[in-house]
Amino acid sequence: MTQPVDRRIARRPLLLGLAAASFAMPSILRPRRAGAEGEVRIGYQKGSGILLQLKSDESLNQKLADIGYAVTWTEFTSGPPLLEAMNAGSIDVGTTGAPPPIFAQAAGADLVYTLATAPSPTTQAILVPKNSPIQAAADLKGKKIAVAKGSSAHALLVRALQSGGLEWGDAEAVYLQPADAKAAYEGGSVDAWSIWDPYYAAEEIASGARTLLTDETVGAPNRSFYLASRRFATDHAPALRVFDTAIGEADAWVDAHPEEVAKAIAEQTGLPEEVTLKVENRRLYGIGPVTPEVIADQQALADLFFDLGIIPEKIDIASAVFAEQPV
Repeated sequence: MTQPVDRRIARRPLLLGLAAASFAMPSILRPRRAGAEGEVRIGYQKGSGILLQLKSDESLNQKLADIGYAVTWTEFTSGPPLLEAMNAGSIDVGTTGAPPPIFAQAAGADLVYTLATAPSPTTQAILVPKNSPIQAAADLKGKKIAVAKGSSAHALLVRALQSGGLEWGDAEAVYLQPADAKAAYEGGSVDAWSIWDPYYAAEEIASGARTLLTDETVGAPNRSFYLASRRFATDHAPALRVFDTAIGEADAWVDAHPEEVAKAIAEQTGLPEEVTLKVENRRLYGIGPVTPEVIADQQALADLFFDLGIIPEKIDIASAVFAEQPV
């Protein structure tokens, strides 16, 4: 049993040679051509700390306005619906964990990876009630585990079962988005919940949930990616460059100001500041290019999903990496 640790003292900036890759996204009300009428449509989640900071201080809006682009922002519950919206032409750029772009590529989405974050292996976990008899990964056999399909927590669950010597079918994945998963978990209709921050931190504080496993426990990197529709990446390079530079600057600032960031995120999301500060104190920052090592890690995860029959076909991650990355 592994408890999460405060990772702030271990943070090391991974910055940045930011040059040519960038991204953006916005509203989901109706599909439009990416960047139509000089608009950058940004999708984000409650756990997207850098984007939430940029949205809060409006600096990105101003920088894009200076080159003729308006900005709109749309919140998503998790990565898979964000990338579905991107594939449908409703947003242009966004950030997700590692699995969502794998599922999107396997479904035929024409998306590109533009930047990768540093690994942050204690920001999601498999949770069990504090009095649960489940004490180890092997104890998940025959149990029901709530998880958002195609999310970073889905990858954690796959690896957690493997770490306990179990096969994918030895436990029952109950596919639910966070709000429904929380209700199922607290209502006792599932035995465990594989979930990421800030939902992870919120549940720890609200119910005293016990951390069974994290990505650190199972030896997984748990990094995130910035992604764009291929059309937006190729047709709106100036906007992408501005976006990339802003991401790099915000990454460095956010890493150095956890209390201020936690307060700003709490104000934007309605989450208690106790929750957002807990999230910031265990998140590791750092932005860089999608290197061969990163591609290899992502390919290994895609191959694992294929081998288990979770995605329908084998995919090539390198073919979805945007050529004009920062170096």
